[in-house]
Formats: sequence, structure tokens, C-alpha cells
Amino acid sequence: MEIVFKADLGGRPLSIQTGKVAKQASGSVVVQHGETIVLVTVVSSNEAREGVDFLPLTVEYQEKIYAAGRIPGNYFRREIGRPSEKETLTDRIIDRPIRPLFPKNYRYETQVIATVLSMDQENDPDVLAMTGASAALEISDIPFAGPVACVRVGRIDGRLVVNPTIPELAKCDLNIIVAGSRTGVVMVEGGADMVSEADMLDAIYFGHEAMQPLIDLQVKLKEAVGKPKRVIAEKQIDADLSELVTSRAEAPLREAMLIREKMPRHEALREVRKRVIADLPEAHAEREGEVRDIIDSLKKRIGRDLILKENKRMDGRNRDEVRTITCEVGVLPRPHGSALFTRGETQVLGVLTIGSGQDEQRVETLSGEEMRPFMLHYNFPPYSVGEVKRMMGPSRRDIGHGGLSTRAVERILPGREKFDYVIRIVSEVLESNGSSSMGTVCAASLALMDGGVPVKMPVAGIAMGLIKDEDQVAILTDILGDEDHIGDMDFKVAGTKDGITALQMDIKVLELSKDIMQRALDQARTGRLHILDRMEETIRESRQEISPYAPKVTSVKINPDKIREVIGPGGKMIRAIQSETDTRIEIDDSGIVKISATTKEKADKAVAMVKEITAEPEIGKIYEGTVVKTTDFGAFVQIMPGTDGLVHISQLSTRRVKKVTDVVKEGDTLRVKVLDVDRDGKIRLSHKVLLEEADGEAGQSDKSTPEDK
Repeated sequence: MEIVFKADLGGRPLSIQTGKVAKQASGSVVVQHGETIVLVTVVSSNEAREGVDFLPLTVEYQEKIYAAGRIPGNYFRREIGRPSEKETLTDRIIDRPIRPLFPKNYRYETQVIATVLSMDQENDPDVLAMTGASAALEISDIPFAGPVACVRVGRIDGRLVVNPTIPELAKCDLNIIVAGSRTGVVMVEGGADMVSEADMLDAIYFGHEAMQPLIDLQVKLKEAVGKPKRVIAEKQIDADLSELVTSRAEAPLREAMLIREKMPRHEALREVRKRVIADLPEAHAEREGEVRDIIDSLKKRIGRDLILKENKRMDGRNRDEVRTITCEVGVLPRPHGSALFTRGETQVLGVLTIGSGQDEQRVETLSGEEMRPFMLHYNFPPYSVGEVKRMMGPSRRDIGHGGLSTRAVERILPGREKFDYVIRIVSEVLESNGSSSMGTVCAASLALMDGGVPVKMPVAGIAMGLIKDEDQVAILTDILGDEDHIGDMDFKVAGTKDGITALQMDIKVLELSKDIMQRALDQARTGRLHILDRMEETIRESRQEISPYAPKVTSVKINPDKIREVIGPGGKMIRAIQSETDTRIEIDDSGIVKISATTKEKADKAVAMVKEITAEPEIGKIYEGTVVKTTDFGAFVQIMPGTDGLVHISQLSTRRVKKVTDVVKEGDTLRVKVLDVDRDGKIRLSHKVLLEEADGEAGQSDKSTPEDK
């Protein structure tokens, strides 16, 4: 039976439908806003997966190009298997709010698939997919502590807007995605043009209020068609075994967790676990898996108690203290800019490459083809955490961290009118112990300034953590990896001294109060300003010149009518110029010619060749031309490439000319002067006036006095 519920969202209807399609899934819904439609399904296996200690959840978001009424532009003319960057980032937007809402011991393979079926070029399907995932889970038999919903919040001319259209997003100085429950916020992701903490908090809770009708829809949907939930037995812990392990492991675990360096701390913790397992009584010798689980729970409790009850962090810092920071720039000689940013045991190498317009990234999206002049690529090799793993392409985590860093950095970049180059930043994470994505923001900012990119101002990032137990709350600045593991929140905030440029918040508890978020934002600002001060001790502003190894981009404006002359038949002319001058040339329809070269001399040579081809004849100017055609009434002379003018028979000589070929023949060189250029572009030339001028000068010489001689 088909069921449809509708709600008003920002003055426009949004509907959730179920019971018509994909009925064999555990739960399926169709979410529609405008003419954008997303099908979301969820399926969970009937048998628990053995031997895993995590939730086996996968999320797949698919943008079908047919949804926008187009055929894919790739060679195969179909959606290829590898997800796009937008699809991967949306996977994470869906995954992060729903993952904490499954039972802790749920071990059934679960898959959420969101498929964009229609795209109206106004309503972005990403936030619809997240709400649809919650709705599909709500009506399924899968245990889920929802519902949650998701909206986008923009700000146009100081006015907050829920789910702004894609054209409106271009006018927004704030663009965030907010996911939440009935009573709190569970996830935030987005960027802004250096807005204040107070404005960001207002936007987040504006979004939370706006999503409540979507929560109501899901409640109605569940009441109407919801299936009974599976009963998942609580994991039973052997009290005797737990007491035995705790008595032997608690004290050495506590001692190990207070070792300040990450690798020695992890080694000490491994030794404690090995020793406890080795010393087990024979009756418990086959229960190593249970012992590991008990030790892991014990480590988490000890770590949280150290912070909440004893005010002790693993590395000895205060709750609001940032680790020691060192910055270096210009560490690599050949790249166009480089920086090494180290914060505690997190170290990131930022490398800048500057390119020309032809280096822009071409991306096919549902909204059409996009050209991206800025790219930031994040790499997390296994050695950065002391591990051995197979080197593959970028993971979802790599793309997610790169996307967050991109949003943070792109807000400080100059406009194309000021810096007409393509920019690529590569982040190589060399060591990681907490927030390598925020380290990437800092390293990228330093590398840009080292490379002479005229950024608006430096940007830095910091990760905040939270330990919460009933009324006890500890907000941690610049969290370690272990603190992230035992904590309840990972809140990354990036920005300049003037305000926030990007943020991302994930929580492991059911929701977060406005008061805690306010405190976290304020504490993050203090930490961010501290990091910016340390960065400015190394480099305060962008260098005045770009690297000598960077391409030199020169722009020339030509008459659009001359574009085809520069290109030549089949591109022959432009290829010849590029080959002769070792440059790269781009021409747009307005007549802007961009020349990219490795040296100024090469660029100047190419500019001169372009100007020669596109030069306009000037009245009164003398040219050395070539006779290309003769007729009964005159001779046509090429005075510049592709430009001919007529020398009338009466303008060939000071004497009367009976036949044009008596004076000139095809292939002859002839000096001529431009007499006129009419509206149709026809050029009148004269050789006669040059002869008359020469005779006049000779006559003046003959009139000289004897004294002159």
C-alpha cells in the first residue's frame, strides 16, 4: 500500500513516500523536494557476522546522470564504478549521523543505498538522501534509535535560509549541513566566509528548528507502516571473568595510559594485554576474545575517568592547551611552495603547485560540467601511524578529510582577476596523532604564502573533543587520537582571525546541547588564534613573487574576430606558436588569450607572435608588404598575416601606370602606407605617397644654400 506524507520546508513542499517501489528491501522510501527525487533503501542480513567487533554498515549514494536528463560524458557512456568525490562526501554525510544510533552490539551486515532518480537543478539531493536513510531505517525491522533529519542552511544578505536552491547557494556567505534529532544536533558539516562563532551557532540551531517537520513526517510514517524491530540480545559479560581481568589489568593500564608519547603508550598497553592473557587461569585460556573486549572497555573507562575525575590528559596537558607547534616554509626546493607543520605528534607536509588554466580539473556533476581551479588532495600513508598496509587509491576518509580542508582553505584564496592561476595543494601526513585534517589546513595556508599566492589572510584549524558523563562535561582542545577514540565528540573548526571558514562535528552520544556547542566553539576560537600566532612567527604574509619554477601567465586581449586567425586551420597556427615558444595558450570567446610559459622571455615571444597575427592596420602607418594578387585595377598587398589591402593602380607610382604588372608582380615586396580603413574592414593602401614624400625630401636637400654646403 502506497503511503505519502508531506511537510512544508522553507515554503516548499517535501514528501516522503513508501509502499510503491523497492518493496523487498528491509525498508525503502522515496523523498521528493521540487522535482528532485531520491530513492533510499536499507537492507540488513538475517545472520550476524561472526568475528567482528564493529557495526558492519555500508552507505552508498549514487548520482545517476539520467536524473538530470543527460548521457554520461565518459568513454563508456555509463556511470562508472568508482564513486565521484561528491558521492563519497555524501556517503559520509549519511553515515555519520546514523551510525551511532544502532545498538552497540549490532553485528548484522547492513547497507543503505540512496539513488538520485531526478534532479531539477534547484534542490540538492544530498540532504534529502540523509533524511531518507533515517526514514527507511525507521520503518524497517532494523533496531535504530531515530529518527534524525537533515537540512542545509544558507545565509543570503544576513538572512538565514533553509535548503537554499543551487542558484541561491552562489549568493550565500554560509553553507552548512545540519543533522539532528527531536532534541539536539548530531552532525554539522560546511563552510562560511569567515563568520563569527555566534552567527555559526545561530545557523546551526536555525537548521535544527527547521528540520522538525521532517522528524514529524518520519514519526507518522513509522506509525502507519513501521515493522516490529528485531530483538537484539544484550551482550552478556561474565562477571567473574570481568572482575578477574580488572583486578589484574586496571593498575598497569592506568600507568600505561599516562605515558605521554603515543607509540610508547601503545606499546605499553599491548604489553599489559599480552601479560594479562598469558597469565589467565587454565579455565579461561580459550576466552581471549572476551578478555580483549573487557580490556578495551576498561581502557575507555580509565581514560574517561582520568579526564573527568582527575583532570588529567594522557600527555599531561590542561584541557584547553594546544600541543607544541613548529612551522617551517620553503622546505622543498623545486615545488612552487612548501611547508612543514608539526603540532605535537601530528605532522603534515603541505606542497603547492601552480598551474595554468589548462590544468583546471574538469568534473561532471548532475548540475553539469564544472571546472575547478583549486584542488586540495589529502594523503594518509600507513607509516604515519606506524602501520603496514597495502597502498591503494584515496579512501573515503582521505576524500572526506580533503573535502573539509578544501572548504577551509578556498575561502582565503584570491579571485581569478587578482591571481589567474590554477592552484593544487597536496597534504602528505607524515605523522598522525589527532586531527591531521586540521594540520592539513595549517600546512596548506603556510605553503600558499610561501609560494606567493596572495591569500586574504592565514587560516588554521583545530579539533575539539568532549567527555560527558551525566552532568560532568570536559571539553578538550586539540585532541589526541586516543582521546578521540574514548570521547563523545570530534568537532573540527577552521578559520582566520576574523571568523570560521569550515567546520565538521560528529558525536557518539545521541545529541548535543546548544550550551556545550557554544563552549566548544569559544574554546576552539582561543586555540585557533594561538595556532595562527605560532604560524605568523614563521611567515606573516604571502611572498611578493611566485617561485621562479612556476609558470608565468600573461594575458592579451585581442579582437574576437581574430580568434580563428590565431588558432589557424585545424589549430595549425596556435600549435606552431606553442611549439616555437615552448608555451601553452588558451583563448576564450571574449578574446582573452592566456599564455603560460616557464620563463618571461618565452611568454614575451609568444605575446609578440600573437600580437603580430592579430594586429589591426593603423591609418598613416607604413608597412613592408607582399604582393599577393594583381588585377587590372590594382594590386592586393598583404601587410600582416591574414590582412590584405588594395593599392589602386593610381596609387602605384607618381607616373601614369598603364598596366599594374608594369610596376609590381605577385611575390614582390612593396612599401605601402595605409590611407583608410572603411567600416567593412577594407583597407586602401598607397605606394605613390611614399614616393612623393621621398621626392619632397630630396627637393628640400637641393635647395640648400652655398653656406650650408
